[in-house]
Amino acid sequence: MEAISSGRTIRRPVIWALVTAVAPAAWGTTYFVTREYLPEGYPLYGALIRALPAGLLLLAIVRRRPHGSWWWKAVVLGTLNMGAFFVLVYLAAQLLPTSVASTVMAAAPVVMMLFAWALLGARPRVAQMLAAAVGILGVALLLLAGTRAVDPAGVAASVAALAMSSLGYVLAQRWSAGIDAVSLTAWQLVAAGLILAPIAVAVEGAPPAMDATTWLAYGYISIVGTAVAFVAWFTGLRHLGAGTVGLIGLLNPVTGVLLGTLVAGELLTARQLLGVLIVLAAVVLGQPGISRALVRLRAWMRV
Repeated sequence: MEAISSGRTIRRPVIWALVTAVAPAAWGTTYFVTREYLPEGYPLYGALIRALPAGLLLLAIVRRRPHGSWWWKAVVLGTLNMGAFFVLVYLAAQLLPTSVASTVMAAAPVVMMLFAWALLGARPRVAQMLAAAVGILGVALLLLAGTRAVDPAGVAASVAALAMSSLGYVLAQRWSAGIDAVSLTAWQLVAAGLILAPIAVAVEGAPPAMDATTWLAYGYISIVGTAVAFVAWFTGLRHLGAGTVGLIGLLNPVTGVLLGTLVAGELLTARQLLGVLIVLAAVVLGQPGISRALVRLRAWMRV
């Protein structure tokens, strides 16, 4: 009976980790799509077209409006997690090599753990902090090559996106009791879109001219990279800690590199392959179910 219970305890976090992993896997493709297929110079419209259609689609599915304090909470979270975040990520994707932007964002697990400690009282576990440090090392090995000058404005955009989204995710975890992940995502996206719309018109004027390829790229980013990804991400935050979810986010740059390798038809270098393995090890070892299993295994071996 104890073995069955232990198996279920381990299996449940693994299932939620797999659901959560859908998000960084999808996000890992957005840098490439943004850089290759979306028009430059329109970060506000890029964020607007990404957020509002996705939010309206989810709202049509869930058919549930905000209530009470959620009218202003949706605005706060929508700004931190989607509105300002999408603008900053769009800028970073246009100004920086994907490798640099992804490496900066790899610090997200540490930042999320610190915000969770400050706002939720969730003290980071040593194993998770070590896994986060190992994961950042793996991302650096995977991506950094030092072959191109780094734009300070792009770095600033990445750092700001990292800080805002990490704070927003922890606040979403704190506030979301009793709210399903689809409603939570829909409200934030619609709020972000409504805030971005007048700003985009005032700052960038007419929307960019778009051909069929551009529309398809925006459609992919809005539906897969936003609606589906954020529902998976907030589902993970509901069932796993912020630190655990942040570590799963390290799969983002791995996905991006593997996609670029497939598209370009290039082979991974030995250093990149080592980086991939280190990141995957960090993600696995940082999961609470795995940590508990290792503790039990060590205790069993001592008997």
